[in-house]
Amino acid sequence: MALALALCAAVPARADWLRIAQSGHLKVAVYTEFLPFSDKDAGIDVDLARALAARLGLKLSLLPFPAGENLDDDLRNMVWKGHYLGYGPADVMLHVPVDRRLMAQNDKVHIFAPYHVETVRLARSAKTIPQFDGLDSLAGKRIGVEKVSIAAMVMLGEANGKFRDTVRIFPTAIEAAAALKNGELDAVLATRSEIESVLKGDPAFPLEEVAFQRLPRAGWAVGMAVRKDDTEMATRLQAAINEMAANGELKAIFARYGVQAVKP
Repeated sequence: MALALALCAAVPARADWLRIAQSGHLKVAVYTEFLPFSDKDAGIDVDLARALAARLGLKLSLLPFPAGENLDDDLRNMVWKGHYLGYGPADVMLHVPVDRRLMAQNDKVHIFAPYHVETVRLARSAKTIPQFDGLDSLAGKRIGVEKVSIAAMVMLGEANGKFRDTVRIFPTAIEAAAALKNGELDAVLATRSEIESVLKGDPAFPLEEVAFQRLPRAGWAVGMAVRKDDTEMATRLQAAINEMAANGELKAIFARYGVQAVKP
C-alpha cells in the first residue's frame, strides 16, 4: 500500500515535465517594455529563456505580457491560471522577486532559482556634480526618474518632497539615462541594470549607492516561478541555471547588454 501511494504521488510530479517535453516547446513568460531584460523579443531575460529552452532540449515559445496592477496578478495570469483574455499560463515566468512575503501570499506557485540581484543606484554627471556627499549634493540639480517606479516614489517623497521641483519624470528609466548621457540631466535614479545598459561604465557618469529608508540596501533577488506542483520542471530549470552560472554563460548573457550580473 505504501509503495502504491508513493507511486501515485510521483505521477503528478513528473506529469508536468512529460507534458512539456511532449509538446517540444518551453513557454516562458517575460515582461514587455522592460529593457534591458525584455522588450520586442530581445533582452537579458529573452536570451536567458532561449538558453534554458536549449538546455532542456526544447524550442522556445515566448509569452511577452504587460505588467499587471501587482505581482499577484502577474503570477495568476502567467503561471497558474491564465489571463481572462485568453493568453497564458506559461510553463515558467522569469524576473520574479524571490521574496518570502510574495511566496507566502501566492501558495499556488513555486518561486525559486534566483539568478540576479537588482539594486537602485544613482548615476551622476561628474561634470555638474563633481563630488557626491549624499542626497544634499542633489540640491537644485535635475534628477531623472521613471514614472510609476520605486525610484520615482522614493525620490519624490524624500525629505518631505525636498527634491520634488527638480525631479523630471520619463516614460522609462532607459530614456532618463539617455537624457543624462546627452547632458539634459545632472543625475538619474534607477536600477543598476537600467543604468548600466545605457551608460556602460562610462567614467563620466559615476554610480553612487544612496540609502533610502523604504529601499533594501542589499537589493532584491529575482528568479523564476512555476506552478506549485511542477516539481520536476523546477528541478530541471534549477539545474540549468546552476550550470549556466558555473560555466560563465549567465554572466555572458548579461554582458551582451552592458550589465554586470550580480550573484544572489
